[in-house]
Amino acid sequence: MSTYQGNEPSQIVYTATAQVTGGRNGHAVSHEPELEFDLDTPVAMGGKGQGTNPEQLFAIGWGACFQGALALAAKEQRVAATKLAKSQVRASISLGPEGESFGLKGKIEVVLPDLDDEAAAKLVERTQELCPYSKATAGNVPTEVVVVKSLD
Repeated sequence: MSTYQGNEPSQIVYTATAQVTGGRNGHAVSHEPELEFDLDTPVAMGGKGQGTNPEQLFAIGWGACFQGALALAAKEQRVAATKLAKSQVRASISLGPEGESFGLKGKIEVVLPDLDDEAAAKLVERTQELCPYSKATAGNVPTEVVVVKSLD
C-alpha cells in the first residue's frame, strides 16, 4: 500500500465518506446528509445509463468547488462579489483508454459576464491555484480551463 506524501491540510474540517457496492453498476450511500443512489455505466460505454456514474459526480464536485474558489479568488483580488452574481462554471470529465486501463481528462469553462477579459483570465488563473479539486488533479489529469462568453 502506498501513501501520497504531498502537502496535507493543516486541519481536517470535514470528511465525506461513501460506501459503494457493485462498482459502476452498483449502489452508493453517503451520510450527513443522507445521499443514496444507483450507479450505472453510461450508454456510451455499453451501459444502460439508468443511474449516476463516477464522472458525473466528479464533474459536479469539481464545478461546485471551482465556483466556491472563484469567490475566494475574487475576494483576494478585490473583485466585488456583485461582479460574480452571473458567473457560471461548467465542469466536464471525460473518460477514455489510457494504456492498460482508463484515464481522465478535464475541462472547466467559466462565464464571467461582468468582468473584462483580462480581469476574468487573472481571476480564473488564481481560482485554479486555490480550488482543492484543481490542486488534486494538477499534474495528474490533463485539464483545460477557459473563460467563455456563454455556456451555449
